[in-house]
Amino acid sequence: MATAPQAPGRGSVRKTRPLVVKTSLNNPYTICWSALDREDMHFILQTLEDRFKSIGLQKIEDKKRKKKTAVLKKGKGKRCIDSDVSEELKEKKPEAKQQVSGWTPVHARKQLTIGVNEVTRALERGELLLVLVCKSVKPAIITSHLIQLSLSRAVPACQVPRLSERIAPVIGLKCVLALGFKKDTTDFVDQVKAIIPRVPSLSVPWLPDRIGDSTENLENESLESQDQEILDTSFEDLSKPKRKLVDSQTSAVALQPLKIKKLIPNPSKIRKPPKSKKNTSK
Repeated sequence: MATAPQAPGRGSVRKTRPLVVKTSLNNPYTICWSALDREDMHFILQTLEDRFKSIGLQKIEDKKRKKKTAVLKKGKGKRCIDSDVSEELKEKKPEAKQQVSGWTPVHARKQLTIGVNEVTRALERGELLLVLVCKSVKPAIITSHLIQLSLSRAVPACQVPRLSERIAPVIGLKCVLALGFKKDTTDFVDQVKAIIPRVPSLSVPWLPDRIGDSTENLENESLESQDQEILDTSFEDLSKPKRKLVDSQTSAVALQPLKIKKLIPNPSKIRKPPKSKKNTSK
């Protein structure tokens, strides 16, 4: 007797999956902090340390924790309070009231921005005069965004080695990864004026320097003065100076490389619906 042909099993036919290709863009530029001289490093750390000590800026925290006065019993759920512990707490209450946690001179603390997040927010608002970053930050990407942000806001910034080691214990903190001085500061004016000339300039290829901005402003002013002279002249002489202006403007323009920030998929693309199991079995 001839046997009936058997239907192929479900797992017999296997389709090859297409290779997944992911496009990624790489930045050809290497952005890093400019190197600071050893003498400038010691000068910056010493001036900040002396100023913070003279002002008395420090954060006070109450490390004493209240002892547990109540102990719950598992079975009954009653509280057992020791008389000795209650007497000790009564004696220590007035001492706890005297020590208040927080910054000692509040007005001096308001003139500073401490921490990466606080410095970033202040830079975005344009409230800072100077930014100092600790070199021992790991990973370095935590503070690398401050290079472009400070240069775009025309704020001098540099990376100072051992900033956290020297300044953090003086202020009463565990670490100081970034430190900024606000524009409305009155207690740190002399220190900021002394530190800014020692700060090295930053270099970002697609952002112009502060010197470049000043030269561009001077060029724009000269172009405006030339426009006023042209308006004063007669109608026949307008053709010659116009050509000169166009040539000067085209020479001043500098093209910058194009960067793609985000790739958006095509929303009009219609995808095929997935095949149901019934269709595949057939």
